[in-house]
Amino acid sequence: MKYLWYSFLGLISLGLIGAVAAVAGFIFILSYYGQDLPDYKQLENYQPPIVTRIYAGDGRLMAEFAKERRVFMPIDKIPDRVKYAFIAAEDKNFYTHDGLDYFAIARAAADNIKNLGTGRRPRGASTITQQVAKNFLLTNEVSFERKIKEAILAFRIEQALPKDKLLELYLNEIYLGGRSYGVAAAALYYFDKALGELEIHEAAYLGALPKGPNNYHPVHEYDAAIARRNWVIGRMYEDGYITEQQAELAKLKPLGTVQDRDDNSIQSPYFAEEVRRELADEYSEDRLYTGGLVVRSTMNAELQEIAVKALRGGLMDYDMRHGYRGPLDHLKTLMDWRTQLRNIPRPQEIIPKWDLAVVLDVTNSQATLGFANKPNGILKLDDMKWARKYLNEGYARGPEITNVPQVLTSGDVIVVESLKTESLDANENEEEQNETENEAASTNGPQSYALRQVPDIQGAIIVLDPHTGRVLAMQGGWAYIYGGSEYNRATQAQRQPGSAFKPFVYLAALDNGFTPATLVLDAPFVIEDRPGHFWRPTNYSGEFYGPTPIRVGVEKSKNLMTVRLADFIGMDKVAEYASRFGINPNMNTNLASALGSTETTLLKLSSAYAKIVNGGKNITPTFVDRIQDRYGQTIFKHDRLRCPACGDRIKWQGQDVPYVPDTRIRIADPRTTYQMVSILEGVVQRGTGVRLRSLGVPLAGKTGTTNESKDAWFIGFTPDLVVGVFTGFDNPRSLGKRETGSSVAIPIFKAFMEEALKDIPPVPFRVPEGIRHVQINPKTGTRARFDDDQKIWEAFLIGTEPGEQSFILDGGGVNPYQKGDGEDGEAATTGTGGLY
Repeated sequence: MKYLWYSFLGLISLGLIGAVAAVAGFIFILSYYGQDLPDYKQLENYQPPIVTRIYAGDGRLMAEFAKERRVFMPIDKIPDRVKYAFIAAEDKNFYTHDGLDYFAIARAAADNIKNLGTGRRPRGASTITQQVAKNFLLTNEVSFERKIKEAILAFRIEQALPKDKLLELYLNEIYLGGRSYGVAAAALYYFDKALGELEIHEAAYLGALPKGPNNYHPVHEYDAAIARRNWVIGRMYEDGYITEQQAELAKLKPLGTVQDRDDNSIQSPYFAEEVRRELADEYSEDRLYTGGLVVRSTMNAELQEIAVKALRGGLMDYDMRHGYRGPLDHLKTLMDWRTQLRNIPRPQEIIPKWDLAVVLDVTNSQATLGFANKPNGILKLDDMKWARKYLNEGYARGPEITNVPQVLTSGDVIVVESLKTESLDANENEEEQNETENEAASTNGPQSYALRQVPDIQGAIIVLDPHTGRVLAMQGGWAYIYGGSEYNRATQAQRQPGSAFKPFVYLAALDNGFTPATLVLDAPFVIEDRPGHFWRPTNYSGEFYGPTPIRVGVEKSKNLMTVRLADFIGMDKVAEYASRFGINPNMNTNLASALGSTETTLLKLSSAYAKIVNGGKNITPTFVDRIQDRYGQTIFKHDRLRCPACGDRIKWQGQDVPYVPDTRIRIADPRTTYQMVSILEGVVQRGTGVRLRSLGVPLAGKTGTTNESKDAWFIGFTPDLVVGVFTGFDNPRSLGKRETGSSVAIPIFKAFMEEALKDIPPVPFRVPEGIRHVQINPKTGTRARFDDDQKIWEAFLIGTEPGEQSFILDGGGVNPYQKGDGEDGEAATTGTGGLY
């Protein structure tokens, strides 16, 4: 007995020593690994990086910018079914444990012992709290040291933060695939739904993803995704979160993820990139990509779509009338042509509604086309007759096309457009387009196509509200090429505006005593611009027209009149107007600048025209209406108008409408700016913009063409809309013989206005006080007589109306409307700096 007693005491002693050693070891581990751990208290004020979103004016999503696609959602806004899906799948005892689930740890330890030597990854038993510690404070390193630190941090975190806060951190931080971080972003990515719209089977699928999103990909791993989702649904039932009936119904539903998430968005990369640049400059790249800004842009989605269509149509028309530059590629053999075609990279310049095709067979009247992923089609002779051989810089083309072999041979890889998909939306994806064409082919025979080519010419269009400066639409080129042609020709291209600058020369004259009826001599002008060199500008027609009214000088774009007038009032004055209107703050003061030789951008020039039509008030062009921070607080608002009298509506009911002060700075006389509006309206009625007269609405504007037709412009406007168009090659070269702003830019403007104004009642230009309209003879600038064969209404400042004869600057006399400069012509110059 005594021996047994001593043995028992020995065992107790060994047990006590072991326990003390274990406690000491545990304390040592806590002390050793608990040193230099990250400060978990930072989680109390943690602000996760979240996505910045840019919206069009109608609320449609336009772009997202983020390092991690995340939408932060407070815990009280996350539906219970989403919370329960993750708790059931990841940590069923979350609300009862103190950071560690000891039963789960024991199960994992037993499994890991069993798996020793098998090479399997050790099984973990991490709680949600431990995952928070790992995701926020540690690394993903697989080691016992990291697990010990994770456990220590989990215990400490549980003492510092409430359970709901921990769950909020977890559900907003966790990566769920598709560059989506957090449950709100994942709901949008997989189901195009807000969290509150998710059904049980959808919430369960999200709950299945933390173990490895790629393992349960909705397309590539569909069966595994369904199995894992149904397992989560079963756990939700077992834990009492849903009923048996709900569970069974949820398991029967398909996965239901969406593959096309562009239905409620608008693709406008040039506009989005301009907004991105503004945000990065103002708020820094870091805040842009992590700060969760909500940006409401100024873009009018309908006008944007019209602008893109008009610009592309105009560039195509120009390109097609200058010839075909040949196939994109050529297959040496047609064996396995479909595989060969699939291996040819699709150039980014090819817009979505176009496709690549290989020519399989050619007859005189048509070609048979093969496609990589849809039925064969045909290309008829009539749909390629434009494709005369391109010879040189637009000056010449090959002979007319009378048969298909003149253009195509078997094996050519070409670009085509389906003739039955013209009504497809510009944002429609290629898959939907192919489905439409496959259906058509199965019911109506081979699909017909038209030959296309990506234009060499580039261009830009911009649409402004002249009263606020809001940019309503913008397209900075044929197509936005990611990593390539991101260059925005509306805002970045510094080009010579040519005659489109002339209105500001004449506006300076109107502000300095001239009237629209003042006669200016259109005659040879020579100046020694540098020692031994003489500059001799000329008109487009090469002729001279004698004394001509200022109005006609603008309408017919007379160079010699413009130069003589600029010389008279002084180029310093002209340069001051260029700066005042924001065209160029440092314009050269040589006389060639009066003809538009100083570079500017389409945005700046269009904004300057906006300041003319709005009565001479300064505006700042903007792409952003409002910016909110991640908490919904407005941190920027473009409209800064204040209405002191607009208080409680009860106080002013029955009174006059409160006066809202106009804070825009006046930079020009509203009377002379109206005179210029009236003159530019004459450009459309009788001058170089006469092609627009058929629209039958109040329009005004000015063409511009630079020397050798390297650039072609048209800036035009209604009382409430300014539209600027620029066209030209990125590496400047001639657009071709007789290609001007009238032939290249105006068709784009016209196509835009036809569509944009079709449902809007015409509005006349607003006439300010102090203007008197008088009928004059446009040939002489004098008051019209009853027997004059030509009469026009002219706008004069009261007191400046003409008598028998207007002031003549270097007089003479000839009919200014005789045949010569007209709708297709603008004045040309020769010598250094010469411009149209």
